[in-house]
Amino acid sequence: MTSERIYVGSYTSQPGAGDGIGFGPLDGIELVVTTADPSFLVRSADGRFLYATGEVHGGRVSAFAIQPDGGLEFVNEQPSGGADPCHLDIDPSGRYLLSANYTSGAVAIHPIAADGSLGEATQFLQREGSGPNQERQEGPHAHQIAFDPAGAYVFDIDLGSDTVYTSTLTDDGQLEEVDRLHIHPGAGPRHMVFHPHAGAAYVINELDSTLTVCGYADGKLQVVQTASTRPADSPGENFPAELLISADGRYLYGSNRGDNTIAVFATAADGLSVELVQTIGSGGDWPRHLAFSNDGTRLYAANERSDQIATFTIADGRLTQEGDPVSWPKPVCILPV
Repeated sequence: MTSERIYVGSYTSQPGAGDGIGFGPLDGIELVVTTADPSFLVRSADGRFLYATGEVHGGRVSAFAIQPDGGLEFVNEQPSGGADPCHLDIDPSGRYLLSANYTSGAVAIHPIAADGSLGEATQFLQREGSGPNQERQEGPHAHQIAFDPAGAYVFDIDLGSDTVYTSTLTDDGQLEEVDRLHIHPGAGPRHMVFHPHAGAAYVINELDSTLTVCGYADGKLQVVQTASTRPADSPGENFPAELLISADGRYLYGSNRGDNTIAVFATAADGLSVELVQTIGSGGDWPRHLAFSNDGTRLYAANERSDQIATFTIADGRLTQEGDPVSWPKPVCILPV
């Protein structure tokens, strides 16, 4: 088992869940801070601060100072301006923290001070729209913040309206829209990643178990392929969640909740087409999040409903489970350090 240390965010308000953020090697994770529903975690580029969502109805984002032993010291928190923030990211300049409020469909932008603290929001941007899935798309549902490889454009992905918004981030912390991509109706786009050097981007869709392949240039996305995240004729309901791309851009990894598998796609040389080359059990139930080890040789799967974190070795792009999963309550985000 790897000795790499990880932070683990959990859903804490569910029955039987833990109390906050865990930290340690896989075989020795311990609670390091108590906070409600830290469902997504990011770390500053200099490694000094960690930021977490508080996925509760009166949403918030929190800042923590990382201690030499990996412990977390609370710095401050700010309201996220919406309900149930589920994702956040730091802009490449390190000046702003952007968060996506799932239930209310709003995006928030908070300035980051030199001491790591979060200032009052410079913008709360409420998205609009709906989709054909009456149960899940009755209104906007912001699900991710992402930046392109050059850091020139920021994208917010809206599951409720089947839309990926492209914006620039101004010096004073405002999103200015430059384009939007409409994924096919009822797809439910959730997360996206960019090819590291080809002009391509990929969007995993939660509501119809598909992966959308896009050409990408200068803030513009164009759909070129739609592929299933499941083998043909797979039975039962399935809801994809996380999406990763290897450092060389040759492989994509998507989690299937329901099938409880990880789908592995090989990308073409130009990045503009994919092929499903492997599906493997996720090592538990309901794999909400995936993360690479820092050296890229392993993949972690956070299985929310079975309280398990599984580890996989990566060889020629394919996955092999490494040992038995470890137990941790309701893991939904993994951040290696």
